[in-house]
Amino acid sequence: MTQDVRQWLAEIESLRQSVDRANQEREEAYASAARWRSLYETEAKQRRSDATIAHQSIARLQAELDALRSSVGSTVDAGSIEQSLAELPPDALGERLTAALMECDRLLQALRAEQAEHTKTRKDLTSALGDTVDLLAKERAKSPSPAPPPPASD
Repeated sequence: MTQDVRQWLAEIESLRQSVDRANQEREEAYASAARWRSLYETEAKQRRSDATIAHQSIARLQAELDALRSSVGSTVDAGSIEQSLAELPPDALGERLTAALMECDRLLQALRAEQAEHTKTRKDLTSALGDTVDLLAKERAKSPSPAPPPPASD
């Protein structure tokens, strides 16, 4: 009977060690799950932050685009532009906006230069016309005016 008790005690000790190992593995699994959950939450927070920033950038770019559209009458099909812009990532939208703003500035400078040239040409032509009228008046004053032609008879 002592041998049976020893055998039972050995079996109990073996089961206790198995339970201890299982408890340790469970605790390690819980710790691992907690680490993965923390990593997941960090990643999710980062993605939400990136998405918020992207949405803000899109909203800002859309507002700038709307402002540009309202300030300049567009003859280009807006639907096709919106469709092509919707397919672009936010970085490319920023590049496109920068290029569009630079082009807008260039065109504005060209328009102002053209307006200045137009004003100069108008002044020059007005001066030339005035000078011509003055010369014509002087010429008429110098020479006697010829008699008007007789009225045509029908």
